[in-house]
Amino acid sequence: MIFSSDNWAGAHPVIAESLVKAASGYASAYGTSDLDKKVEKTLSEIFERDVAVFFVATGTAANSLALSSANRPGGHVFCHREAHVNVDECGAPEFFSHGSRMTPVDGSLGKIDPVKLEAEIRRFPPGFVHGGQPMAITMTQATEAGTVYSLDEIDVIAHIARKFKLPLHMDGARFANALVTLDVTPAEMTWKRGIDLLSFGGTKNGCWCAEALILFDTAKASQMHYLRKRSGQLFSKSRFIAAQFDAYLAGGLWLDLARHANGMANRLAEGIEASNGARLAWPSGSNELFVILKKDTAKKLEEGGAVFYDWPVPYTLAGSIAADEGLYRLVTSFATSREDVEQFIAAC
Repeated sequence: MIFSSDNWAGAHPVIAESLVKAASGYASAYGTSDLDKKVEKTLSEIFERDVAVFFVATGTAANSLALSSANRPGGHVFCHREAHVNVDECGAPEFFSHGSRMTPVDGSLGKIDPVKLEAEIRRFPPGFVHGGQPMAITMTQATEAGTVYSLDEIDVIAHIARKFKLPLHMDGARFANALVTLDVTPAEMTWKRGIDLLSFGGTKNGCWCAEALILFDTAKASQMHYLRKRSGQLFSKSRFIAAQFDAYLAGGLWLDLARHANGMANRLAEGIEASNGARLAWPSGSNELFVILKKDTAKKLEEGGAVFYDWPVPYTLAGSIAADEGLYRLVTSFATSREDVEQFIAAC
């Protein structure tokens, strides 16, 4: 009953097979191989426009490079208070952008509150050199709370970004999970809404180690080549990332894997809600669930073989969880079995 993280799951067999096939023979290096170009073309087709694609090893690298490309002296990046870039990336965006700052914005269940976002941006008016300059907005889809921004909610954030002439970045570590929840096209969830840069994740959804930074304005891609090289993210044998994405995207496998993970999370949520030993902290829209358990119950589940993480209580829930209770995160993946889900539900 492994519900600790979708990072714990291995690689899907089709993706592993693609890696083996790419391991033989010769291919030109540094992103110039035929396979690299094939994947770039595929992503342009998927997003319904020409896109610039930069393979990297981690989501942190993709996020940091995206925000570095928007850097301004004294820069402020506006993000949700509990966003990965703010609390889980060890200051990497600030490091790679040479000193920009994450400026947190409140909002319930992982989503930026638009009113509070605009108020935060206005704290740094043009010409006030002491405060620094707004430089970008980043939003997470699906969020760190497992929730998903609707298209209308993305529109509102994008409108604010355009109003203040700020690039809008989407952290899509679980991009596929959000996409199948909304049942829209990749274009409809990104550039058609006003997203400028996307961290496109594959590692959490069946890849071995495959992430990409996607720029929807190809005219702004020239400097990214240098930023990626300076960050140590330019792979000589990039065909091995391309090979993963080639299999991942072929025939809609990436969407099928996300649907399975979300389906397992939905079944887990149904069972938890019907149990007398657990309850959901809030509804989820992806493959992450946040569950309130008695601490004794959590211990017994762990002793019975369940693996999951205890989780910090969001500020919006402060005071709503009893002293003998805890908040716990459960994550399903492409590899989660129905049997494991039913066993956990029975144990609850």
